[in-house]
Amino acid sequence: MNKYETVFIINQNVEDAGVKELIQKFSDIINSDGKVESVEELGRKKLAYEIKKNTEGTYVLINFEAAPTLIQELERVYRITDEVIKFIVVRKDEE
Repeated sequence: MNKYETVFIINQNVEDAGVKELIQKFSDIINSDGKVESVEELGRKKLAYEIKKNTEGTYVLINFEAAPTLIQELERVYRITDEVIKFIVVRKDEE
């Protein structure tokens, strides 16, 4: 299993309860074939440029361990989740 981190930005119109639901949804996907190490809700921030007519977004950072096959599924779910406006998954180097 490799170590990864993912950052995703949630639409500015999503309430706090909706943000918590999305974090739980993605954590459950990761836990199905890996292990979540930490979740940080970084809060609402102004975007550098407009994305899908949004000027702000709620940033969330998740550090986790998973098999490489899980990454494709996680990215697929990000793409079909309307509330997620941007995301990235990065493999962390072993230190």
